[in-house]
Amino acid sequence: MPSPVRIGPYLLPNPLFVAPMAGVTDRPFRQLCRRLGAGYAVSEMVTSRKDLWHSLKTSRRANHEGEPGPIAVQIAGTDAQMMAEATVYNIDRGAQIIDINMGCPAKKVCNKWAGSALMQDEPLAIEIVSAVVEAAGDVPVTLKMRTGWCESEKNAVRLARVAQDAGVAMVTVHGRTREQGYKGSAEYDTIAAVKAALAIPVVANGDIDSPRKAREVLQRTGADAVMIGRAAQGRPWIFREIAHYLATGEDLPPPGVREARDWLVEHLHDHYSLYGELTGMRSARKHIGWAVRGLPGGEDFRQRMNLLESTQDQVRALTGWFDALADQHERLPVAANDDELIEQEEQA
Repeated sequence: MPSPVRIGPYLLPNPLFVAPMAGVTDRPFRQLCRRLGAGYAVSEMVTSRKDLWHSLKTSRRANHEGEPGPIAVQIAGTDAQMMAEATVYNIDRGAQIIDINMGCPAKKVCNKWAGSALMQDEPLAIEIVSAVVEAAGDVPVTLKMRTGWCESEKNAVRLARVAQDAGVAMVTVHGRTREQGYKGSAEYDTIAAVKAALAIPVVANGDIDSPRKAREVLQRTGADAVMIGRAAQGRPWIFREIAHYLATGEDLPPPGVREARDWLVEHLHDHYSLYGELTGMRSARKHIGWAVRGLPGGEDFRQRMNLLESTQDQVRALTGWFDALADQHERLPVAANDDELIEQEEQA
């Protein structure tokens, strides 16, 4: 297991991080992952636009009630002054670490020259980084980026160096260009080059979906930590599996079926408490779908579950389905991968 990572005054318990994913890493999901072994989790992307700060969507994303620290909030935008104001706004509401989004490839973000599009405009990118660091004061600032805009424009090392000089405390690199989106395979040579160039912690992100892959990426890049996104959807216990493997070299058995059921039901109740009955019921469908993905009879259950119209019916159906699965399997069967079900419209 690599040494714990320090971000400013915060020494994290382990080097296994939850990636910020729009529409996924809300407070209930972050807390679930932390309970199941993640050492750190970053919020969904929060806009720097003042006119949206009081919207229901943004207020939910900025909800940190009962969340263990350090609380990390990712912000996105294209204007240095607005990003500085968003930094202060989120710190006033409990953020203990500010993360700058320079990695999101979603078209509706990049078309506004935010997210990974900023990597095409290095002067603006550095202006934003400097403004956020200054506005944050003693609060650490981190940066999440891609390897570059496209294969011929990989500028991650150059930008990371300047960001470090500007005062950024940690850099996370997703091993794909903006042009790739989430297609193809992540590459780790660029992440290794960024790590070699910096004195601050560097986090590797992209295609880390198993304990062995986590160890391979850590060894290949020399990174201080790994960040996991899509592989944690429906399988939040991946963090404890990786932690056990890195510490012992042995695979942790899959969780018991009833154990997984209890975690998921607890998550659902937490989810409903944040979103309310109607929105909570609808937004929980994707989490339930991920949880049963690849399991025996999971697709049929997902289709039936999507027709239910109340949170009580969802919990009852999920509990019954897992209880039936437990009659046949003590532990969760190894689920088959289904890339189509884990693709996200937007992911930071």
